[in-house]
Amino acid sequence: MDCREMYKEMGISEEVLCLSENVLKELEERFKRIDSIAEYNQLKVLSALQKAGIAESHLTGTNGYGHNDFGRDALEEAYAAYFHTEDALVRGQMICGTHALAIALQANLRPGDEMLSPVGKPYDTLEEVIGIRESIGSLKEFGIHYKEVPLLSDGGFDWDGIRAQMTEKTRLVEIQRSKGYSDRRSFSPEEIGEIIRFVKKIKPDVLCMVDNCYGEFVCDKEPSDYGADMVVGSLIKNPGGGLAPVGGYIAGTKECIERSAIRLSAPGLGKEQGPSLNLNKDLLQGFFLAPTVTAAAEKSAIFAAALFEKLGFSCHPTADTKRMDIIQAITLGSKEALLAFCEGIQAAAPVDSFVRPEASDMPGYADQVVMAAGAFVQGSSIELSADAPLRPPYTVFFQGGLTFPHGKYGVMKALDTLFKKGLLSL
Repeated sequence: MDCREMYKEMGISEEVLCLSENVLKELEERFKRIDSIAEYNQLKVLSALQKAGIAESHLTGTNGYGHNDFGRDALEEAYAAYFHTEDALVRGQMICGTHALAIALQANLRPGDEMLSPVGKPYDTLEEVIGIRESIGSLKEFGIHYKEVPLLSDGGFDWDGIRAQMTEKTRLVEIQRSKGYSDRRSFSPEEIGEIIRFVKKIKPDVLCMVDNCYGEFVCDKEPSDYGADMVVGSLIKNPGGGLAPVGGYIAGTKECIERSAIRLSAPGLGKEQGPSLNLNKDLLQGFFLAPTVTAAAEKSAIFAAALFEKLGFSCHPTADTKRMDIIQAITLGSKEALLAFCEGIQAAAPVDSFVRPEASDMPGYADQVVMAAGAFVQGSSIELSADAPLRPPYTVFFQGGLTFPHGKYGVMKALDTLFKKGLLSL
């Protein structure tokens, strides 16, 4: 068995192979630490599943109204146990993370309320949800006011600015854990806890909601361990373990979850309805696998950073930075290099490897976006993928990899594509 020869057969040049091997040797101790966190979180998930009393009968689904869907209820109990919250809403009826976030916001805000982002501009797809960009059905249309406080120049929190923006009408503080398409750093659960303590000291009844997308299972604690009233995310990212075909989750206080369930369904229905169809097995098994799958994605991101830093590219976070999510930003400096990187990731995919990604308009984004994602689940960003808005400085956002060998190959293929197109030298 010769992996080197397999890599060569699959189009990886000798130069890329040699550089990759050297980089991987430098990362051995770092990867051991990631494995330790994955082991701890695996035990947490296992404990949560056992506390919820998951049984074989829970793996089947329901249809129609979804009455007496004991598997769905047990899944939500397991999520609440893992996140240490009073309750959880985990549903395939939520399309994605943006949908879950929109439900949580719409459910817990009322006309005249103010919403505050203390960490600057939110992720692109939330702009229309909030009304920063005009859109039908936005929070702005319903008389909900939005404020934000930019981060300081050093990336720190502007405590004075946050205090100044909070009023009696401030109902909800929204904290985005991951950097998204911005150049800021991602925040640790502990840092998010600092914000939560600060704003609740000013206004004890304010709700703190965390956009937890891309961050689950990366650390040994979650923002809910530090006082978040809601943590919200997508099942086709970390928590779905690559098996969830759709869905989102909201974990938090009973009141917040009840309001969110009513917003998802209808007044009087709440959590009682919503069939799981045939999703329960995939959602439960994906949740079980999520810690090790997330660890594989994190290793892939660190490998990408270490490799491209060797070649002089700006990477955020840097290869030696402690990780708070699975996203790796690499500034490539040109449209050609950006498209070549995505072409390489697509060529490394198990699905649609023969497709060349092109930039195009996408719902929720102001700029054209190029997306490389040869995934088993459309749009799954826990699977190997890369995407970027087509705008200077042409930064690509790389994430995912259900297994590290696949993530490793994807990074090497992206580098090899740039190399063979003459866009960098080795």
